[in-house]
Amino acid sequence: MTCTVDHASQGDGIDARSHLGLGMVRYRRNHVPGASYFFTLALHDRRRHWLTDHIGPLREAYQHTQVALPFETVAIVILPEHLHAIWTLPDGDHDYPGRWRGIKSRFTHALLKAGCVHAQTSRMRSPVWQSRYWEHTLRDEFDLQNHIDYIHYNPVKHGWVQRARDWPHSSFHRFVARGDLPIDWGGEARSSADHGYGE
Repeated sequence: MTCTVDHASQGDGIDARSHLGLGMVRYRRNHVPGASYFFTLALHDRRRHWLTDHIGPLREAYQHTQVALPFETVAIVILPEHLHAIWTLPDGDHDYPGRWRGIKSRFTHALLKAGCVHAQTSRMRSPVWQSRYWEHTLRDEFDLQNHIDYIHYNPVKHGWVQRARDWPHSSFHRFVARGDLPIDWGGEARSSADHGYGE
């Protein structure tokens, strides 16, 4: 794996941390065993395209963690500098922070090995990821469907493609293959899924 040069981000440039109240030390996550959660994770430097430029190591990190600590990926999309995912955890399990730590750590180590980033002198700051991420516990089927739609429309929202089907790093293709969505869903027209969950 080789490192790639900087790119100008086509995203909205909004720091996901702004939705988390990072100035509030008492921020608490919602840990509900066996629940379904929506997540947004972003790179520390939103100008980088590491998530798609190094999609192989990211997938390896994700799959390794999923084997070690099982969870269901209901929906996912990986953009160049941020990702969205919906997970359902096993009954009695609420350790999504441990799973994300594993994914983030393995991917960071892969980038360090490739020479894309250099280790920071401070252990409090990651050279790759934003320290916080957006998490939302899904309340019901309507909430779940809204977030699935948001995930699949996200590449269109950010201007990477004009149709959802044209973005390769998305569970949209799995939904089409099993007949849950038509291939022309999420085309050029604006979608009702155009919200802003943690971006």
